Amino acid sequence: MTGGFQNIPKIPELRKKVLFTLLMLFVYRIGCHIPTPGIDGAAMAAFFGANQNTLFGLFDMFTGGALKQMSVMALGIMPYISASIILELMTVVVPYLEKLKKEGEQGRAKITQYTRYGTVLLSVIQGFGIAVGLEQMTSSGGAMIVPVGGWGFRLMTVITLTAGTSFLMWLGEQITERGIGNGISLIIFAGIVASFPAAVGNTFRLMFSHEISPFFMVLITALMILVIGAIVFVERGQRRIPVQYAKRVVGRKIYGGQSTHLPLKINTAGVIPPIFASSIIMFPATIANFLNQEQFPWLKVVVDVLAPGHIVYSLIYVGFIFFFCYFYTAVHFNPIDVADNMKRSGGFIPGIRPGKNTAEFIDKVLTRITFSGAIYVSAICILPQILIYQLNVPFYFGGTALLIVVGVAMDTTNQIETHMLSRHYEGFMKKGLGKHR
Repeated sequence: MTGGFQNIPKIPELRKKVLFTLLMLFVYRIGCHIPTPGIDGAAMAAFFGANQNTLFGLFDMFTGGALKQMSVMALGIMPYISASIILELMTVVVPYLEKLKKEGEQGRAKITQYTRYGTVLLSVIQGFGIAVGLEQMTSSGGAMIVPVGGWGFRLMTVITLTAGTSFLMWLGEQITERGIGNGISLIIFAGIVASFPAAVGNTFRLMFSHEISPFFMVLITALMILVIGAIVFVERGQRRIPVQYAKRVVGRKIYGGQSTHLPLKINTAGVIPPIFASSIIMFPATIANFLNQEQFPWLKVVVDVLAPGHIVYSLIYVGFIFFFCYFYTAVHFNPIDVADNMKRSGGFIPGIRPGKNTAEFIDKVLTRITFSGAIYVSAICILPQILIYQLNVPFYFGGTALLIVVGVAMDTTNQIETHMLSRHYEGFMKKGLGKHR
């Protein structure tokens, strides 16, 4: 693999894609440091210093530290993800959207346009809630986070945060179209990875000052390595259904007669379930955090219940993970279409009749392995989090972050390898054409 990556600079097209992706991520990281007007940065930093292991720490991790600095990209890409979830769910129940989805590239472009409109709408709502909440918040020292409030500040904050999220959405789409990998996933990946060096440095500082023991550091490191190993092992895992193709005689040639398999991934949905689940849970909890909890006492109950480490938060989180594992798999993998394609190509599963019986068999197998995949994703995201909160780790760490980082890294690596492999095939074809000439 290392030797393969060394060949990236030798392939002009792939080199341009990788450099473009890195440039867009660099622009994103610059935007995370541009502050929103009208906010006392020192007071905001002091507030987050006292709330780093709460829901704010989780949300700040997904925004790459932009929320802590209340930058123009403080909302991150979460409004876009929330809008995508809403459109995906509406596609199942709204016939017009279902029809658009089946129209191919033109229909998907229309759904993407609706997703953009939804992103702007959600950004306006979240931005207004955050602006109102910031006016009422103070740092641990009693300093006002917003020295001068009012409708001018609220309007400016809504415009700034909405523009930041819209620009971030555009960056993600540009990476997907002109770069390498999935742009939205890479932006979340970059945000999480950007917080790792500071977290590791802070942990070593605490160890050298004897606030945490070396044994504790070894334990945390071993846990992270164990989680990474489990993620790589399961993400590579497949359930291979044997498929046999019958022999067909076309003219003087014989086609088919070969044996192959239908690969079904244990975790078909990838990192989508934890990202979607986190965005849904964080939406109401973040708004509640910024509102006046003294005026509405029930808001404090919402914030406490939806805080990472709480049993209710864990149960809701696991429930959403299971739902999105099944939902995403059902949307992107249709056993009926697979069975029909196999039947048209003369393929069949040994012992299973082609057509409806094949579709039912594939659906049964897919349901079982999706259940196993949902258990795996839930365990990776929840168990380390529970252990960490019991051990009082000085920074936010959870399986969700590692699952996203490792999953996105593996997906991007696979795309790079696929591009390089296709490049080699093109080279072989050109050599073959040259010989015939």
